[in-house]
Order: sequence, then C-alpha cells, then structure tokens
Amino acid sequence: MTKFIAKAFNLSILEKKRMAWVDYLRGIAIMLVVYRHVLIGLQRSNLDIPSALVTANMIFFSFRMPLFFILSGIFVSGSIARRPLNKLLYIKFENLLYPYLVWAFIQVTLQIVLAKYTNSNRTLRDYSFILYQPRGLDQFWYLPALFNSTVIYLLLKVKLKIPSWSLLILGAILYVLSPFCEAVSMMSDWMEFFIFFALGDAISRAFFKEKTQAFLMKPLTLLWVTPIFILTQLYYLSRVSVNEGEALGMSFRYEFLLIALIGCFSMFVLAFRMQSWGLFPFLRVLGFHSLFIYVMHVIIAAFVRVLLTKVLGLHNPVALLACGIAAGVTIPVIFYNLWVKDGPLWFLFSPKKPLKGAPPATA
Repeated sequence: MTKFIAKAFNLSILEKKRMAWVDYLRGIAIMLVVYRHVLIGLQRSNLDIPSALVTANMIFFSFRMPLFFILSGIFVSGSIARRPLNKLLYIKFENLLYPYLVWAFIQVTLQIVLAKYTNSNRTLRDYSFILYQPRGLDQFWYLPALFNSTVIYLLLKVKLKIPSWSLLILGAILYVLSPFCEAVSMMSDWMEFFIFFALGDAISRAFFKEKTQAFLMKPLTLLWVTPIFILTQLYYLSRVSVNEGEALGMSFRYEFLLIALIGCFSMFVLAFRMQSWGLFPFLRVLGFHSLFIYVMHVIIAAFVRVLLTKVLGLHNPVALLACGIAAGVTIPVIFYNLWVKDGPLWFLFSPKKPLKGAPPATA
C-alpha cells in the first residue's frame, strides 16, 4: 500500500534536489485556482454560498495568476542559456499549447454530451472558442496566454536582441492596451499578463543572488510583509464588486497592478519560509503536478458536485467546496502518475511518447 501511494503521488520528488520554494509557490497558486473554480461551480448551481467564502475568493483573485507568469519569467533567461530557440519553442508547445488543445476539446465535449447534468450550457459553437476565445472555456485561458507570452518574449529577446528592461516597458504598454482587445481573448490575455512574465525575467539576475534569497527566507521579512499584504487586500476588496468579481473602472487597473505585485511578493516570501520550515510537503507534490491539476480539476470537481448533490443529496456548500477541492487536486495527480506517466494515456499530455521514467519536459 505504501508503494502504491508513493507511486500514485510521485512522492520521490520530495527526495530529489529541487528548489522546494518553486513547488511551494506553484502548490499555493494551484490550490487557489482550484478553490475559485470549485466555488464558481457551486454558485452556478444556485447554492447559497456563505459570503466569507466568496470574499476569500476575491482576495486570492488579485495575485494568483500573475504569480504563475512571474515564476515562469524568472527562469526564461536560464532556459535561453541552456537550449536553442527552436528547442525552447517546441518544449513550450508540448508543455502548454498541446495540453490546452487536447483538454479544452475534452472538457467542451463532456459538457455538451452531459449537458443535462452540468451547468455550463455548451454548444458546438464553443469548439471555436478554443482558437480565439479561451476566456469562454472556464479555466483554460491561462495556458494559451502563457504560451503566447513566452513565445513572443523569446522571439523578441533572442531574435531581435531586445533587452529585458525594454521588454518590461513593452509589457506596461501592452497591459494598458489589453482591454481594447477583449473581443478576442486569445490576444488580450497574453497582452495583459506579458508584463508579469517580463518582470520575472527582469528581476531574475538579482533574484537568484544569495543575499536576495537569504532576505526572502528571513522570518522577519515574513513578519513585516504580512500586514502590508493584509492592508492591500482589504483595499482591493473595497474597490471591487464582490458579487461579480470585476474591477470598478479602468483607472483601477493601475492600482490592481501594484496590489498584484505585493501579493506575489508576499507569496514568494511565504514559499521561502515554508521551504525553511519544511511545512506541508504535500503542497510541494501539488505544485510539481500543477499543470495536470489545472487542466483536469474542473471536470473532476463537476463530477464530484453532481455525484454528491444529485445522487447522495448533499447540498451543504462548505462540504461540497471541501470535497470538490480535495478531489480536484488529488485525482489529477493520481491519474497522471498511474495512467499517463509511463502509461497508455501518455498522448493526453504529449504529442510524442516520453521515455520511460523521464520527467515532464521543462524549459
């Protein structure tokens, strides 16, 4: 039984030489993402959700996706130094765009076939959203947005030799212009988040210095950043519509940028402290498998919600939220390690069969 659990959750990663703070960051971010989408599923089912849970979702909303982009940007220069551009572009296609195309198709298909059991109201037209309107496909917008941001950043930096500081300025311009392209979210999404990716690369050299990481790991750093984080999140809540989750007015986008950066910095500090303390190692497991959780959790959470409400008659929103989150983060990990990694369903995440025992390709 112990060996089965170790294989199902790939617990060997806890023994490998890895930057634990990276897995902690991804683990924190993916938990917040799953929380949001499970909560939205319950809201669409017309359940009476306690306002505190909705408010918590709004707090998490301000920084969770920028965090993924900054984290990706921090490693891009190292990737450029290790691999040629064509190899990097293929890895990004394999890691981001390919799973997006496969799983977006699967999710839309299931939502259409099982329409009487879901609350998604999908039609055949929704297949076209895969190509130009990923915002209309629940959680999936992030993968093409990160793919597009990365590819464009790589081409500009490697091919045109544009320095990081210029790309950061370009990111600020794109951030301002992105709302005008919202009719096609395949365009507006990467424009909005390009600045966070560029920021990650811009700070990467200083970030990996020993003094910087020692500063992030100090307990005192966490002590002083925590009240700042709380105050900015309280301000954020005062400026947004808790019910709809939309920022109030165009001018708030600039304030949101600062709030998001403070939230991301706070999460970096927390991740370094968790690495130092060795707390919640299972969060590292979730972080390592964050991609697989991301593409599958909405399907799994919907199935669990339907099973509990329609079959078992459970309608307590707190219990449904807890069950949905637990299933949404654990079942994808088990599914990947037992049936995808070295298994017959490898094609769900890669266009070519990986070598047995090989880790997922990274750049």
